[in-house]
Amino acid sequence: MTGLIDIYGQPLTSEPKDMQTTDDRAQIAGLYQHFSEHPSRGLTPSKLASIMVEAERGNLISQCELAEDIEEKDGHVFSELQKRRRALLGLDWQIEPPRNASKAELADVAMLTELMEDRTDLESLIFNLSDGILKGYAAQELEWQTIERMRIPQCHWRDPAWFQTHPTERNELRLRDATHEGAALQPFGWIIHKHAAKSGYVGRTALARVLAWPFLFKNYSVRDLAEFLEIYGLPLRLGKYPTGASEKEKATLLRAVMSIGHNAGGIIPRGMEIEFQEAAKGAATPFEAMIAWCERTQSKAILGGTLTSQADGKSSTNALGNVHNEVRQELLESDAKQIAATITRDLIYPLYALNGRSFAGPHRMPRFEFDLSEPEDIAHYAQHLPALVGLGMQIPVSWVTEKLQIPEPQNGEAVLGQQPVPPKEQTQNQPEQTALAALKAGSAHSDQDGLDQALEQLTQGNLSESLADTVGPLLELAASDPDGLEGKLQSLWPEMDSDALADRLAKVFFVAELWGMTNG
Repeated sequence: MTGLIDIYGQPLTSEPKDMQTTDDRAQIAGLYQHFSEHPSRGLTPSKLASIMVEAERGNLISQCELAEDIEEKDGHVFSELQKRRRALLGLDWQIEPPRNASKAELADVAMLTELMEDRTDLESLIFNLSDGILKGYAAQELEWQTIERMRIPQCHWRDPAWFQTHPTERNELRLRDATHEGAALQPFGWIIHKHAAKSGYVGRTALARVLAWPFLFKNYSVRDLAEFLEIYGLPLRLGKYPTGASEKEKATLLRAVMSIGHNAGGIIPRGMEIEFQEAAKGAATPFEAMIAWCERTQSKAILGGTLTSQADGKSSTNALGNVHNEVRQELLESDAKQIAATITRDLIYPLYALNGRSFAGPHRMPRFEFDLSEPEDIAHYAQHLPALVGLGMQIPVSWVTEKLQIPEPQNGEAVLGQQPVPPKEQTQNQPEQTALAALKAGSAHSDQDGLDQALEQLTQGNLSESLADTVGPLLELAASDPDGLEGKLQSLWPEMDSDALADRLAKVFFVAELWGMTNG
């Protein structure tokens, strides 16, 4: 491993062996004893503002714990985040070689692809890295092992609250070890994904900073709605006792009044009464409107729109839904590209540096990429490509396979093909084939010449013969007995052979339509 360097070109003094968080130092070991303080309890605007200011100054603990509380307590936020995060798991991926790769580099790319395909935790890795969308960053520690002379890492999720930023380098994450600057992360030991939901230093790029304010206002409205239902949802119960009632009788009546609303029954002494008064007029609409506004704001912040999550019955048209879904697709592509860059830098590069035979430095590094292309409409291409080829356009097969996402056959792999036409059918379809050939040949000349040539191939001799077979008996009858033609026409019609003429006319219309598709 002589000359081994990290992704930033700094030489490594030794290979990665032990995990950094298993150090014997008490400062690092103490991270395992950290438990959340749940800052969402008793959250107020002033408390939320102080949490965000602390995060800007490098203390990320409360902001990360608040983000965790928001995801756990707000079902709407959890649902929307799951849509955005789990969409990444359905993407295909590949490892792209460097430009003008040599045979050794291509062999190393194949080796890296095999190592990544054999990982059983790849989906978990991608999903855990997507946690950085909400919290601004996500960290996984690498534990290296030697398996069949290959250096293979295992990934371990680490709590984002374990980290802080450097006092002067505000984008540099470090382990909290009770010092002012924190412990620097060892090379080849971590996958650190910093997700930029918005521009800024790592302490301000978290999506949780945008979601925290709707979460706070929504909690106020939910609490007020619960109090409203408790006060105004049930009718007021009044107990009346007669004059001179003892304290024991009053207490009995009070217990009955308090319990009858829940138990729907009770007993009171004779002479006492319980009256149900209508609750004061009120409506839950203002609270529900505030909750709905908060949830729409959260949907916009997470998915870029609302119509992929909920419909209001007014603006929920199919066209607007498609527009909102396109915005969601753009967010997916952005998330995928950011996570792919992190995997390339912190996982593919160490694997390549420790196991690759063509390793020469980070400037010739293979890249991990998600497949973000969408297959084109096969029916659309199947309809128009033959016409373009017929006009003489030279279309590469590789371009078509890339557009339609149809893989090219490998090593004699069985492929679909057109069935050969039997000789009898070839003979029957010869006029149509001749007409098609005439159309292709005529495309080099004028449009009218091509049509005339195609129709001439079909109608020469055959059309007149078909017409004679159909109307021949009718002409003979008209010549021999013109006066009785009308009376005998009904009996003569079944003997007339119209199938040949109909078949010939259908072929003529078919060729005319083909000509229109080819030259239109």
